[in-house]
Amino acid sequence: MAEIPAFTPGNRPPGPDCTDRAVWGTPSTLYSYIGKLNNGFTEEDYPPDACKPRYHSNAKIDNILVTANTTTATLSTGEITGTTANFSGNVTASTLVATNLKTFNIPHPTKENKRLVYSSLEGPEAGVYVRGRVRNTTEIILPDYWEGLVDKKTITVNLTPIGAHQDVIVKGWSLESIQLQSKGGMPIDCFYTVYGERKDIPSLVVEQDEVVD
Repeated sequence: MAEIPAFTPGNRPPGPDCTDRAVWGTPSTLYSYIGKLNNGFTEEDYPPDACKPRYHSNAKIDNILVTANTTTATLSTGEITGTTANFSGNVTASTLVATNLKTFNIPHPTKENKRLVYSSLEGPEAGVYVRGRVRNTTEIILPDYWEGLVDKKTITVNLTPIGAHQDVIVKGWSLESIQLQSKGGMPIDCFYTVYGERKDIPSLVVEQDEVVD
């Protein structure tokens, strides 16, 4: 029978050991909730001679599954770095979201075993638009919320006559409508696109200084 070694006490100094140590071990691939290790104690009744419980000021994780909502406080500078992120619900940001390429990726609507990938149109402004067809009228009615959304000075209009040359011009515009006029008062039939820049947010700074860590 093997001899049981005698117990040798450690040389740790007396009192609580409050050293902040790194986590180590075998990685777990289970999606499970993060344990709350100080259950049952409030700050008022926590033992004064014990080490204060620690919370994660910084965290590192390989994969994360969010089943409800993710909320962040206001940050002056924030960065999330990763290789791939998949979201099946809505992602909301209250400030600028920057990326090298903005796309949508959906199952192909007409071809099996294919996907359809489109890239977003990009430009030097936070632009909005409405488009459609105007027939037998000299006015394009704009959405009522453009009054609080769009800077009137940035409005531009594109017109494409249908069927015949109509010499259609923009006679005037406001945040409520675009007024048109055709040569000789002939009936108007044309496609239109109206663009404007948002005024509820600061204008985009197109050329920016490189951020140095």
